[in-house]
Amino acid sequence: MQVYADNAATAKPKKAALEEYTRVAEEFFGNPSSLHSAGQRAKEVLTDCRGRIANLLGAEENEIIFTSGGSESDNQAIESAAKFGRAKGKTKIISTAIEHHAVLHTLEKLKKEGFEIVLLPVGTDGIVKLEDVKKEVDEKTCLVSVMLANNEIGTIQPVEEIGKICKERKVLFHTDAVQAVGHMKVDVKALSCDYLALSAHKFGGPRGVGALYVRKGAPLYPLIEGGAQEKGKRAGTENLPAVAAMTVALEDSLAHLEETNKRVTALRDKLIANLKKIPHSALNGDPVKRLGGNVSFCFEGIEGESLLLLIDDKGICASSGSACTSGSLDPSHVLLAIGRVHDVAHGSLRLSLSEETTEEEIDYMSREIPKVVEYLRSISPVWRDLQEGKRTYIL
Repeated sequence: MQVYADNAATAKPKKAALEEYTRVAEEFFGNPSSLHSAGQRAKEVLTDCRGRIANLLGAEENEIIFTSGGSESDNQAIESAAKFGRAKGKTKIISTAIEHHAVLHTLEKLKKEGFEIVLLPVGTDGIVKLEDVKKEVDEKTCLVSVMLANNEIGTIQPVEEIGKICKERKVLFHTDAVQAVGHMKVDVKALSCDYLALSAHKFGGPRGVGALYVRKGAPLYPLIEGGAQEKGKRAGTENLPAVAAMTVALEDSLAHLEETNKRVTALRDKLIANLKKIPHSALNGDPVKRLGGNVSFCFEGIEGESLLLLIDDKGICASSGSACTSGSLDPSHVLLAIGRVHDVAHGSLRLSLSEETTEEEIDYMSREIPKVVEYLRSISPVWRDLQEGKRTYIL
């Protein structure tokens, strides 16, 4: 059996999105910036998509900027807020220890430029505490950046409450909603955010396209220079077929959101219950306040890379964490942040489900993953030491 359980890395493109991509590429191939009729027809499609995306997020049409995806959107929002803040003498940025590297690496860059970066801790449940946010926000703060849902352990952050805190204190607020959009209801007004990043390939759209919501009046400076596209905020000819496909994919996802989440959450909980039966294992993140399709586990006494390779041999595609750091041998910063020690964090597995996941696939993973864990433990000197009492079990 072949099971694709790495939808958090990238989801299978929806058929309707692929059909829309082809249609728009063939019929509206003109450059939206051109004045001739072919260009103007393309511009009409672009404008229509912008309005539809905005409507789905509770935003206004002129508050949507099309980008190449979540990383670019995160970078532009954070760097814009930082530039604006510095001009006003505000150089403190507050975020969390479990953000995506698109955020963390940007913050590291800004730290070298003289910004004070505060990374708030999270609890063992993977959720940031509101009192920590309130404590850190002061007159020097130019931006707070907290992701809506974590890409590795699926925990959903209290972003609506954080947004209210920022709004009351007149501090810009950015949220990386890449894992959330298309999988839960997202309303930018309810979140009180100034910036929100999303990426199409996380909800069945094509790769290489995304969007940045920018509240009217919030500062935004271009990362890419060269043209007047996107109101002069993002140079480069818009990828119109991809934008159209993203729009259709998001509309389709949200049209079936309630029924999809109900079904996927039930499958998720069944898989979690089955994997919990493996001795010395632990679910990562809050069991309830998490994305419907996220299953993240640590298994003591094994290496996650070996686990991935062996379950892949059985037809199960999964990951140990973020796809953006899959080449790293270091343990996940997210797992370390929730208190997992290095040895345990190395034995992690993330299974991310979709609307196409079946009951049979859940049963298959529930049978095969424990077998692989048992095999890896049988050849592990660490596991042998644990069983012989030379080491102490952690999980």
